[in-house]
Amino acid sequence: MDELAEELAGVRVACPHRWPALFPAFRTWAEQPDLREKLRDHLRRLQGSDTADLGNRSRETTTHFAWCVRDRTGEPFSFWLHEYKPQRDWRPGYADSVHNHRYHFCTTLLRGDYLHERHHVVTDPVTGLISATELVRSSTCTTGDSGYLLTGDFHRIPRAADGTLTFLVKSRQIAPWSLSYDPATHTGHRHVPVEERLAEFVRTM
Repeated sequence: MDELAEELAGVRVACPHRWPALFPAFRTWAEQPDLREKLRDHLRRLQGSDTADLGNRSRETTTHFAWCVRDRTGEPFSFWLHEYKPQRDWRPGYADSVHNHRYHFCTTLLRGDYLHERHHVVTDPVTGLISATELVRSSTCTTGDSGYLLTGDFHRIPRAADGTLTFLVKSRQIAPWSLSYDPATHTGHRHVPVEERLAEFVRTM
């Protein structure tokens, strides 16, 4: 991962029009042989505080576990592994919703496959929430596939094969929140990071 970090360090990733310039270097790195095994070996070598830090930075969502494997002060990105839960354990509201992200990211499939949808969304002019969506395209992504999304892109992963694993490079936060839309209930939501709500929480408690 040090090699990848050095490759990406010179790109001003906060600028949306510059993020695509980062993708070729990411894709070349992701195409190296035995990448999943090398990442697994890296995790096995972690000891003591490094292991604890990884656990503290990581989190569980309704559809997958997000493992933060690198997050260093001064770097304009962080590295993650997303371990998708078996489909029977999914609960509505995350990857299976139509959503965007507060950051740009590149991703590659290390194992498994998933159905990936890109959507056009309509937002309510009063609430700012998603009120309708339109499927733009749908494709099955398989092991070895790579891609990137910007914070303004909306997508959905309605299903993933059991054991699916992805590696991601995420930029630092670009937008103050993200949006999601539940296709089953036709309900839109705004997601604000808890750390961004501290001042509001203190004011209203």
